[in-house]
Amino acid sequence: MRGIILSGGNATRLRPCTKVTSKQLLPVYNRPMIYYPLNTLIKVGIKEILIIISPERAGDYLNLLGSGKDFGVKFTYEIQDKPRGLADAFIIGENFIDQDNVTMILGDNIFEDDLSQDIKSFKSGGKVFAKKVSDPERFGVVKFDASMKAVEIKEKPKQWLSDYAITGLYIFDSRVVKAAKSLKPSERGELEITDLQNWYLKKGELEVAMINGEWIDAGTFNSLLAAQILAKEKLQDKLII
Repeated sequence: MRGIILSGGNATRLRPCTKVTSKQLLPVYNRPMIYYPLNTLIKVGIKEILIIISPERAGDYLNLLGSGKDFGVKFTYEIQDKPRGLADAFIIGENFIDQDNVTMILGDNIFEDDLSQDIKSFKSGGKVFAKKVSDPERFGVVKFDASMKAVEIKEKPKQWLSDYAITGLYIFDSRVVKAAKSLKPSERGELEITDLQNWYLKKGELEVAMINGEWIDAGTFNSLLAAQILAKEKLQDKLII
């Protein structure tokens, strides 16, 4: 299993705080935000981690994280020079992934749950995680049938589909590169991660598991504040870096 942290983007919703730094380098209580997704990957034993960053902040990440030696892992860095969508990360990481399975986590996603067993037990296909939220319009949304089997996934649907959001951690086998290359850009001009999930869903190879604890996508000021509180009150004794 290899790991990817997608940590690019312009984070315009967090201006002016992100005018001179990356969102994922902002402090969340006593650590930079990116330390939390790093903890998720390192805790499970993933030793090879690709960090995808924007060119303007590359030096900041290198200064903060270095080679990964201090964390007992090896970091590889790649540049995403334009916001081409989350699924683009797997095309950027094609050589890094090679024939291995891969877990990608978004650099601004913070999980209370320990997902180590889900990652360790993964064999093939795809696996994503859903959480019931009050603002599903911000996310990719999954619709379940009466037996709680996923039947449809849409990115930020204009009409209500469900209140289950797909969180920013995705596990795929190596076919994800081929699948990502087959996608067409959406109306937003991006390769949507929901289209990638649907590629596996249509093959009957996508598992959707539930998140029990808190999950925060720290992309707004309100969610960033919530992340500060979660980190202070519930995460400190669970962190290994």
